[in-house]
Amino acid sequence: MTHPSTVLSRFVADLRYDDIPAPVLRRAEDLLLDCLGSILAGSGGRAVRVLARYAQAMGPAGGPSENMVVRQGTSPVFAALCNAAAAHMVEQDDVHNGSVFHPGAVVVPPVLAAAQARGASGKAVLTAMVAGYEAGIRIGEFLGRSHYTVFHTTGTAGTLAAAMATGNLLGLDPARMRHALGTAGTQAAGLWEFLRDGADSKQLHTAQAAANGLMAAWLAENGFTGAARILEGPQGMAAGMSRDADPARLTDGLGTRWALAETSFKYHASCRHTHPAADALLALVREHRLSIGDIRSVTAHVHQGALDVLGPVIAPTTVHQSKFSMGTVLGLIAKHQRAGLQEFDAAVSDPDIRDFLPRVSMRLDPEVDAAYPRRWIGKVTVTTRPGRILEGRVDTPKGDPDNTLSRAEIEDKVRRLGRYQDAVPDEEIDALIARVWNLADTPSVGRFLDGRGA
Repeated sequence: MTHPSTVLSRFVADLRYDDIPAPVLRRAEDLLLDCLGSILAGSGGRAVRVLARYAQAMGPAGGPSENMVVRQGTSPVFAALCNAAAAHMVEQDDVHNGSVFHPGAVVVPPVLAAAQARGASGKAVLTAMVAGYEAGIRIGEFLGRSHYTVFHTTGTAGTLAAAMATGNLLGLDPARMRHALGTAGTQAAGLWEFLRDGADSKQLHTAQAAANGLMAAWLAENGFTGAARILEGPQGMAAGMSRDADPARLTDGLGTRWALAETSFKYHASCRHTHPAADALLALVREHRLSIGDIRSVTAHVHQGALDVLGPVIAPTTVHQSKFSMGTVLGLIAKHQRAGLQEFDAAVSDPDIRDFLPRVSMRLDPEVDAAYPRRWIGKVTVTTRPGRILEGRVDTPKGDPDNTLSRAEIEDKVRRLGRYQDAVPDEEIDALIARVWNLADTPSVGRFLDGRGA
């Protein structure tokens, strides 16, 4: 019997650029640019800067890999760590609905760091990205809904995704890829408890996932061994972290179902669990020309995962915590018809938003919950000040594959992210965009930014 871990490792090790359909490769470019925009916007975050100072204290003063947070060269592991923390800071990075997993934040940073260290081509970067997405998404699906109740899948499955993406770029054979998987899995971690305190752990989850995954692949290249069945073994990840794991998900459609193409872009700068309700409310606000003062109450009809993640955030006290507050997100939609970075920066001290918080409630909806996580349906019930009851619904939130962002919209998003807190000048953003669109023709990946220290 060939175990799923072995099959998945072999697929990732053997994957080549020419195996991947052209539309999937073009979507990988889109996701790469989207992730780089999130790194730029997140580079000024306080938690990210703390991690960057740690990296500077512990790492080399220079190196082949680009730490985009401080615009300096360093070792691959510290570049991956800092860039992954930044990618997840402003809640604008991509998400795969079915696995409830943010692949870009944990796949792109280690792949770029390894590629810069090894002088790899743009085609090698895109191939490794696809490998990491395909593996990480399937591992997230395998771990199931019960896993996500307690564990932050991007930290757990993300560690293995980072290892397999880096392993593909390093050219690991199937046996060593399986060792990389085992070494990554034994380090996988990330707990949701931080949300109750507004702690900084979410950035640490992606930082460590990217760095530890890269380390696992590097160790495997040099003969370090890992558990052969870290995922489905009797004392593996599923045994300790899931009650509904499905090993068949690990190999579902390998080579025919391209999970990367199922990944969604984030439109609002908040936790993805808020987006369906935000889109449903936005449609009502526009249709009925409502202001925030016109709304007496809003009930968001949600899936259980939204209650698990958003439920603990009752009275947000920080910008980042407010992005996990359904009340804050819907308040911003009601007041501004958008929930972007600047709106969130002002939300915590905005009396209109504070007043709106107790007007918002969440209710488990059987239809929404049954569709989740494959489909994220948005439903809201609004009661206006005159007492009218309005029902809003969206079946496909903005950014999902069936309602995706065009390349022009992605470029616009990245420009807004790059301008956030004056992260980079417009001309540098333009150059970054051009580099990504021409990546497949790049013989050796170098730095993406101009290298000025920050």
